[in-house]
Amino acid sequence: MSITAAEVNKLRKHTGAGMMDCKKALTEAAGDFDKAIEILRKKGQKIAAKRGDNAIGEGAVLASTLADGSRGCIISLNCETDFVAKNSEYVEFAQSILDIAVAEAPADTAALMSCAHPSGVSVGEEITNQMGRLGERLEVSRYEQLSGEVVVAYIHPGNRLSTLVAFNGGMDAQAGKDVAMQAAAMAPIALDESSIAQADIDKELEIGKELAIKEGKPEEMAQNIAKGRLKKWFKEVTLVHQSFIKNNKQSVADYVKEAGGGDRAITGFSRVSLD
Repeated sequence: MSITAAEVNKLRKHTGAGMMDCKKALTEAAGDFDKAIEILRKKGQKIAAKRGDNAIGEGAVLASTLADGSRGCIISLNCETDFVAKNSEYVEFAQSILDIAVAEAPADTAALMSCAHPSGVSVGEEITNQMGRLGERLEVSRYEQLSGEVVVAYIHPGNRLSTLVAFNGGMDAQAGKDVAMQAAAMAPIALDESSIAQADIDKELEIGKELAIKEGKPEEMAQNIAKGRLKKWFKEVTLVHQSFIKNNKQSVADYVKEAGGGDRAITGFSRVSLD
């Protein structure tokens, strides 16, 4: 049967698939619109299976919060090439998933995949559909959420890195952004020393002690030197103790107190990056 350009265009607009793919699907479906959609979805599933081992080091990492700032989310929607990652429609698709995460607060990535997408299918099914259209493997590799009295989101230019920072009360908008940018730039591994696993602390102590001994220090002195180095390490890797990037004479915690009125503090953070 003859497939008209109008029918092909209608299917393209509905699915986002390429013109030739739409024409082939309609031909195979003998002009049945719904069946053609199903054919395109199955094509996406085949691509998902075929490209399952392909590296997905590119993508878009986006963050956002509820209007009242009480909760924020980050998602990393990964793909295979930066060509796809930089496409505005791809970023919009990632944003649509993030909007669902922020609004519904699913417990984990699996729950997010089961949420309804505006396209009429689940998020997971729509990702498969997009794989069919783009010809690349896609995956939500990270999904983080953070709650607090006030949560601030920051997306670093390029959409490869995003952060969330929670505070125990209201913060000046610029001050909140400053701390979120600090978390992005300085990549802390924990909020404070109490948030670091004891095994990691013991490892740093052992490393510091071994270095001191190699430098010729006696074992008792080496132990004290290791403790001093551990304190320095805490200042480097914990958000609250890091030197503030806009004024290295004060810590991030001190900056937050100054900006928030004395009793303000950071209660949590999340950092997600493609790198």
